[in-house]
Amino acid sequence: MQKVVAWLLAAALTSIAAELPVRRVVLYKHGVGYFERSGELQPGEEARLEFKAEEMDDVLKSFLVQDAAGGRITAIRYDSSQPVEVRLSEFPFKLGENQPLTALLDSLKGARIEVQIGNQTIAGLIVGARRSAPEAQPEREWLTLAGDNGELRTLELAAASWLRFQDERLARLFREYLALAGGGRIRQARTLLIEADSSRRRKITAAYVAPAPVWKSSYRLNLEPGGGALLEGWAIVDNTSGEDWNGVSLSVVSGRPVSFISRLYEPKFVSRPEAQLPEDRAQGPVVYSGPIVVSSPKTAGAARELAARGLQTDASRAPVAEAAQAPAPQPPAVSSVAPDVCAREAGELFAYDFAHPVTIRNGQSAMLPFVQQKVSARKLLIYQDGRGQNPLNAVELINDTGKTLDGGPVTVYEAATYAGEALIETIKAADKRLLSYGVDLGTRVTTQFESGGSLVREVHLRRGVLTVRQAAREVRTYTIINSEQKPKTLLVEQPARPGFQLIEPKPVETTAGAYRFEVKLAAGALEKLPVVEERVFDNTYAVTNLTPDVLASYIQNKNLSPAARTQMETLSKLKRRIAELDAEITRLERRAGEITSDQARIRQNMDSLNRIAGQQAQVQEYVALLAADEAELATLRSRLAELRPQRAALESEMNSLIEKIEF
Repeated sequence: MQKVVAWLLAAALTSIAAELPVRRVVLYKHGVGYFERSGELQPGEEARLEFKAEEMDDVLKSFLVQDAAGGRITAIRYDSSQPVEVRLSEFPFKLGENQPLTALLDSLKGARIEVQIGNQTIAGLIVGARRSAPEAQPEREWLTLAGDNGELRTLELAAASWLRFQDERLARLFREYLALAGGGRIRQARTLLIEADSSRRRKITAAYVAPAPVWKSSYRLNLEPGGGALLEGWAIVDNTSGEDWNGVSLSVVSGRPVSFISRLYEPKFVSRPEAQLPEDRAQGPVVYSGPIVVSSPKTAGAARELAARGLQTDASRAPVAEAAQAPAPQPPAVSSVAPDVCAREAGELFAYDFAHPVTIRNGQSAMLPFVQQKVSARKLLIYQDGRGQNPLNAVELINDTGKTLDGGPVTVYEAATYAGEALIETIKAADKRLLSYGVDLGTRVTTQFESGGSLVREVHLRRGVLTVRQAAREVRTYTIINSEQKPKTLLVEQPARPGFQLIEPKPVETTAGAYRFEVKLAAGALEKLPVVEERVFDNTYAVTNLTPDVLASYIQNKNLSPAARTQMETLSKLKRRIAELDAEITRLERRAGEITSDQARIRQNMDSLNRIAGQQAQVQEYVALLAADEAELATLRSRLAELRPQRAALESEMNSLIEKIEF
């Protein structure tokens, strides 16, 4: 019986599709990889690919397939997202734990099969299958078939050497059942089948994008005594795909194409409303929607270029080269490696194609050298205010490798000795970057801050509003002491503050957020670097509220044109004359008020004296005083009557002039 079961499994598995090994891998910086598989298919054979469930969304979004012989791909089928147990339950087969073959055959009543017993092949329809266990005898299994002539025959399965389904559809379902059951036990694999034209042998290439660990870069920078440096770069690659990469063509790409997750693998169902239509109207509900497309033309084009290049690469490669090993714990300044990498631009991306095939076992990582070249480098110091008194040892690095260097950690060696570490961002070819890797204890920098007064830069007048542009000057002085007996070059980096303009000195370079000033330090020297900045701001005033003295101060500004200065002087004279009239009017009104108050006092005294006999002389004195006050009061009122119209006329003239002035 065991022979029969083994044959059934072998017969099913013989027709299972061939697997396509990985031939090419391209790793990116945003969590995906491009994978290419290829292999030959025999006539009638399908290509079989297995994926993790979490990979299916990206695979379905990016899958490409080509037939090198120009054949026709007839269909691509894949497992649904339903659990394996649910999908297995949809098949007419049940192969559970310790389930006998008779149970399987009995569930297939009516199916046509062939049975080989000895030299005889017996064909018929399954009537039933059973097990019997007479007392004190071994258990036996029986199969009953109905022949084409109606004859019923009962066969002992132990005597059968093989069984075969004559129904090709049933045989195919059995193969799919076994494949699904086997794949479900292997990390819940999802199977994708490629059907090709079955007329001849053909070579199939399949490519897709799937989640993958980000490749990392690591550098060694060996500073040379006479200037310059040797740059050594390693790509760190992790294989977590679930299968070995044997002799694959490997590329790593610097750059981040647009990528996202689209739920394509999970079945999506849309609830539909129920519509009840009257008999005289045959119109149903209408809902319109349109697609939303998100793309990045440059990055998408680059990704397509890489994919196309990968599909055209011949799978035949040189002998497999094992991945390079990491340097020893105490490495020399230069590693004994010979990077063999083709570097190329791909749109906004940059790719490193390793020239020889690479082998990385599943669950392993590898360090692969991708650059070892001399580069332009200059030693200097960098100081940033607020980060202590000691500047940092640094290197000004120019990327003259002709390649884009991906960002990553840099270990710096000087005189074959470890000197420190730095981080570097991605550098395009010919770009320059600063790398700081240690503290220079032989140089000390202190900072002093001074704030000066404000200076008037511009004066503008429009519709009675005076706008004064002023500049507040600030000076930051760096005092630098070189206590070592060797010359040095120091870069002082000062933040570029919003609202401030640099006046002096001129920086050697300007970044997005800072100015850099270069200072040459002689041995044991003390140097000072004053940095002058101005903050420009505007103040606005209503001209009518300004005093003549304030106006006079703005008239003296050298930035005023002669015409504007003449207008301002005329305006100032008018305001000064109005101010004089206001002062005189105020004085006269104050005197009139004093007289009126004095008259009230005198009248009160006269009333009191009139009640006392013999006080007529005093009363007459008060009368004389009242007469004098009335005369003065009349004079004051007359003068005020003259001055007030004059002031009103001057104010009207001033307002008219203000409306006309514009500069």
